[in-house]
Amino acid sequence: MEENADPEVLKNIVLHLKGVASVEIIDDENPESELKKAFAKTKEQLKKGDYENLVNDIFDIIIKK
Repeated sequence: MEENADPEVLKNIVLHLKGVASVEIIDDENPESELKKAFAKTKEQLKKGDYENLVNDIFDIIIKK
């Protein structure tokens, strides 16, 4: 992203796209990003072969929407 680009403006534009319910800007500098934690959890589940919990987590996300 360009240095002068406003992330909030981009977020609002994406939210107006059909089918988009939410947008999160991933901040690589912020290790507490919820999306970043979710990706890390999924990666660990795949490494461990924990497919049942992975599928359950995905199912929970789908049902929440």
